[in-house]
Amino acid sequence: MADTKTLTGLNYSPAMDEKTHEQTYRGFVRFVEIGTVTVLCWVVALAIGGLREAWITAIVGVLVSWAAAAVGAFVPAIGWKAQAFVFAALLLILAFG
Repeated sequence: MADTKTLTGLNYSPAMDEKTHEQTYRGFVRFVEIGTVTVLCWVVALAIGGLREAWITAIVGVLVSWAAAAVGAFVPAIGWKAQAFVFAALLLILAFG
């Protein structure tokens, strides 16, 4: 069982590699952020296709969100912000397209 009496990051056991543990956690959080915004892009793209009957625009939106996800995954400084731009653009297309 996990020891809940110690503060996170202060008392790692000798068997645990603190630096690797923290890097893995940061990577997981970045992956979840990027994945969440990408799925939101897909939902809006499906709404564009279904409500506006603009399926080509929806497909392009999905492909661009994939590209933005790849950029965000390989450039940690960008992260989920690339998909957020695509998400905002898709929302504008849905609202005014």
